[in-house]
Amino acid sequence: MFSARMDDIDKIKAQWAKQRPDLNTDPMALIGRISRLSHHLSQEMGKTFDAHGLTSAGFDVLATLLRSGPPHALSPNQLLATMMVTSGTMTHRIDLLEKDGLVRRIRNPDDKRGVMVALTDKGKQIINAAVTDHVATQARLVSHLGPDQQKQLKALLKVFLNGL
Repeated sequence: MFSARMDDIDKIKAQWAKQRPDLNTDPMALIGRISRLSHHLSQEMGKTFDAHGLTSAGFDVLATLLRSGPPHALSPNQLLATMMVTSGTMTHRIDLLEKDGLVRRIRNPDDKRGVMVALTDKGKQIINAAVTDHVATQARLVSHLGPDQQKQLKALLKVFLNGL
């Protein structure tokens, strides 16, 4: 069920045990594994985004617009509410996507002074293909865990995140 093979984190933990046996490095090992896992997952998903000419940031904006449903348009503030970035960062992301013809700014029908960010046809085509490949990449990345293990891990990570 679990691998008994020693990994790099185990080796680091053993080194600390020799140098500082007074410290409980179990949390260090847990967080180290999560950090390494995050880095690995980001790299693999980045390859998928790159194959579609997107960055992780661009994918996030386009995916948010797509999953919002028709008309696939949100205000910059609505986009900001779903992402942990500054308004300047969001403006920069929108500018880059607009330059690539993936989104366009349109007048907000509910606020004549405001704008909405809408997917273009090209943007819809690219994000639909990218999200299909993204889900396949994610499925591949977790495929070595059985369904019960995935369910347990999701539950544990949810508890961990909610505790923060």
